[in-house]
Amino acid sequence: MDAETALGFVKHGFTLLLLDVPQNTLVGIDTQCREGNEFSPVIGFFVDASPSEVIVHKWDQQEERLVKLSEDEEERYAQAVKSLEFDRQLGPYALSQYGDWKRLSNYITKSTIERIEPIGGEITVACESNIFGNIPKTSMEQALAEQLRNSKFSRSVDESQRRGCYYTPVPRVIKQKGIHGQELTCLNLDKTKLLESIIVKDYGGSEDFILGELQFAFIAFLMGQSLEAFLQWKSLVSLFLGCTEAPLHTRSQLFSKFLKVIYYQMKYGFQKQHTDTCGAEKGTSALLDESWLSADSFLHHLCKDFFSLVLEAQVINGDLLSWTRKFKELLEDTLGWNFQQKSVVDGTYWEDDEYAPVVEMLDN
Repeated sequence: MDAETALGFVKHGFTLLLLDVPQNTLVGIDTQCREGNEFSPVIGFFVDASPSEVIVHKWDQQEERLVKLSEDEEERYAQAVKSLEFDRQLGPYALSQYGDWKRLSNYITKSTIERIEPIGGEITVACESNIFGNIPKTSMEQALAEQLRNSKFSRSVDESQRRGCYYTPVPRVIKQKGIHGQELTCLNLDKTKLLESIIVKDYGGSEDFILGELQFAFIAFLMGQSLEAFLQWKSLVSLFLGCTEAPLHTRSQLFSKFLKVIYYQMKYGFQKQHTDTCGAEKGTSALLDESWLSADSFLHHLCKDFFSLVLEAQVINGDLLSWTRKFKELLEDTLGWNFQQKSVVDGTYWEDDEYAPVVEMLDN
């Protein structure tokens, strides 16, 4: 990069200035990170910055976290940055990795961040030891919960003081007053009506908003190591993959975009052949357990039925078909998954299978 181009980025690009940060502290921005102690808990926050904006945080030694400065103090440092006084202490943004971040966050807007982020903006697993509660847990989630409980960084937080994200509630099982029998079974076998209700009620009819929350949760999970974010990501993915009417008829465009989003999430999350700026394998973190990659994972169960639905359809949207095939090939090539189909009669689902259809039994 020539000097003139570099100076243009300095003058018009966004700058994040972190003061008094202790040596060996892990510092990351987007998909990039520099040095750090892998045994420390991650504290993450989203920033929506404008061109030429300078945001300044200072390390609070007593609280062991970054805090914001007063407006006057931040302005003083901002002017120093723009005068290139900190130029030698600033690390460059690796533009070669910007494409990864763009594909992981292209639906996240300032509105998305303001709606979901916790009070104070900080997302950390250290305050999530009590989030599992009565939530049904897979073997992987049980292992994650146990790991968190045994962590020296875990701390119990009163509900009144809890600073979790404001994610959209997604019921795992649909229950409605006045609906019984076959109608209730149909609502749980096809989550289309639930998806429609959530899009209208919680996202004001915007398809992009639900995709923004899906990306927010994935980033908070994979990079922020948030268990709460993983559960929300799982809920939204399960909602999408649990629909049969919407992808083929009413929301084909949305599902094409959804498949593109999750394709790039999985492609990034499971890249283990290359090293990132931390010198560690991409996709590896305290939250990615080997069971996440097994054929017994929730993703494999749901994808098997969804792929069958789309690939066997008589009439199908071209983009939807293309991204379904790409996503299927990615999982097969990367994880070695086999999506040979079986029916309920063939014994795919067991009595205690979390992913089996919810069937309402009727008395004779």
